[in-house]
Amino acid sequence: PHLAALVLARGGSKGIPLKNIKLLAGVPLIGWVLRAAIDAGVFHSIWVSTDHDEIEKVAKQFGAQVHRRSPEVSQDSSTSLEAITEFLNHHREVDIVGNIQATSPCLHPSDLVKVADLIQKEGFDSVFSVVRRHQFRWSEVKKGENKMTEPQNLNPAKRYRRQDWPGELYENGSFYFAKRHLIEKGYLQGGKMAYYEMRAEHSVDIDIDIDWPIAEQRVLSFGYFGKEPLKEVKLLVCSIDGCLTNGRIYVTEDHKEMVSYDYRDIVGIDLLKKRGIQVRLISDRDCSKTLSAMQLGCVAKVNATNKLQVLKDWQEDMGLSWKEVAYLGNEESDMECLKQAGMSGVPADACAAAQKAAGYICKSRGGCGAVREFAQHIFLLLEKVNSARKQ
Repeated sequence: PHLAALVLARGGSKGIPLKNIKLLAGVPLIGWVLRAAIDAGVFHSIWVSTDHDEIEKVAKQFGAQVHRRSPEVSQDSSTSLEAITEFLNHHREVDIVGNIQATSPCLHPSDLVKVADLIQKEGFDSVFSVVRRHQFRWSEVKKGENKMTEPQNLNPAKRYRRQDWPGELYENGSFYFAKRHLIEKGYLQGGKMAYYEMRAEHSVDIDIDIDWPIAEQRVLSFGYFGKEPLKEVKLLVCSIDGCLTNGRIYVTEDHKEMVSYDYRDIVGIDLLKKRGIQVRLISDRDCSKTLSAMQLGCVAKVNATNKLQVLKDWQEDMGLSWKEVAYLGNEESDMECLKQAGMSGVPADACAAAQKAAGYICKSRGGCGAVREFAQHIFLLLEKVNSARKQ
């Protein structure tokens, strides 16, 4: 049977404008679940249902197909079931839908593989995600009511210790898998049902803007970053024009060139060096005088007609694997380097092709703190590597 992953990503959002493609830890929110769905390797097709051009663009960048939903199922009042039903009406080949919530960035492929087995091999009609919580519930007393609250799942005279109480299972909304016949009857859950219990640290849901900084820390700690394990970065290669500088060249009356840079980026380079990470610079034009004036003390290659070859030479000379190399670029000439490096980033104003090739998109523009920001991203991921080693 054809198992399709379907991510619903409407353009309208009352809480956060275009929430589904807002950057979370340098990756569009929807990109986290699409990466997990693709790497799971269990879906015959992966789709994003949307009504917005920008969301469609991001979905395709991450390898998903796009179903353009109708205005009728794109309203604030539209339900997930209505959008899924419309999708199935247009895709008769699909037998099972895995509806994955775009706002669950800590979803892992291993979860999706196990759920696919439940519904394909063990014969369940619907499977949904839950998380275990240890919370005591009390009845609500509305204002003006003359009554007392009552315990719902505990005896106050004999409260459980957390370690002695198994807790309760709650839907966390990460995904709902269901067979076509159920959905056509108007159900996402029904028939032979099963739940799949996710780890609590993977149960992250983006609802309101205040959750964003917390979610970024959770993603950096517990998110899925790809099939290969992360390694400690030992070399950062940074494109000069458009990353270290803003890309502008100022020409004086006596034909001398001047560029500007942000002191925060110099601090970022110094911090990387102190952590034992080499920083090397690259440019496809001759900016040796500029580098000399900046006095950064970094190995640099200018007039680089083939940036990828320079990067390969440096990587081989230092005896590094590609997972130990980071690259910050911003132009089409950086694309192959961005794809090859184990960790890649671009400033916020990088060209579209470079953004598509990068794993991290900075909030800062080139020459305005992007190097410092990318350095901080490297430090956070190094913490994740060290944490994994300890475990």
